[in-house]
Amino acid sequence: MNMMDLFGKLREVQAKMKEAQENLVNVTATGEAGAGMVKVKVNGLKELISLEIDDDLVKPEDKEMMGDLIIAAVNKAIKEAEIIAKEEIRKSAGGLLPNIPGLDLGNFV
Repeated sequence: MNMMDLFGKLREVQAKMKEAQENLVNVTATGEAGAGMVKVKVNGLKELISLEIDDDLVKPEDKEMMGDLIIAAVNKAIKEAEIIAKEEIRKSAGGLLPNIPGLDLGNFV
């Protein structure tokens, strides 16, 4: 396999990875705690998209606002953790990853 074929395959893999990552928003998973008193749903992008809290745990009039604040805080923390993790990986990789024009490896670090 010559270098041009290799670069072509790498670009093809890169395009498929990008498509798969864009579709992660449609993937969901659920979890619960306290015998179902708290239920959450997250998407494939690791974003908390839904939070249900049983009325016995909180005053009904505070429930919606508290849920919105928890979702916002969790998602902000996840994004911050991802930024920090990428920076740490970049520091650790320090020049080990190739710099090939036209090949974006940004999603891998």
